[in-house]
Amino acid sequence: MLLCDYAEEVNGKLYIAGGGWSRLGANQPQLMALAIRMLIPWDQANRPHNVVIELMTEDGDPATDENAGMTFKVEGKIEVGRPPGLRPGTALDSALAFRLPAQFLPGAYRFELTVDGSQVASCSFEAIGE
Repeated sequence: MLLCDYAEEVNGKLYIAGGGWSRLGANQPQLMALAIRMLIPWDQANRPHNVVIELMTEDGDPATDENAGMTFKVEGKIEVGRPPGLRPGTALDSALAFRLPAQFLPGAYRFELTVDGSQVASCSFEAIGE
């Protein structure tokens, strides 16, 4: 999982600009993106997986956009099939990209990625300033 200024998924590939930051300005509109590359084990292919991406505060509570009054949560399913000729046991790639406008109060935040009820990744950042 990577924080960036811009991310897009096209044909299974991630296109990223301005990636790898961990701090941004607080109390000002931000355009940000989250790029995610998952490796699906061979034995987990060809079946749906529940995916949840949620933004949390440093206290572990869901983060809320103060202007919109909404939490940052994406829920969905992914299913990756095995292409013909793939060597048995090979993990399969799955790429996701999310762009979101946001405004954060000062503090620490983290995106959490959960697959089938288990947290598999997180990515932290801090909103700094007044």
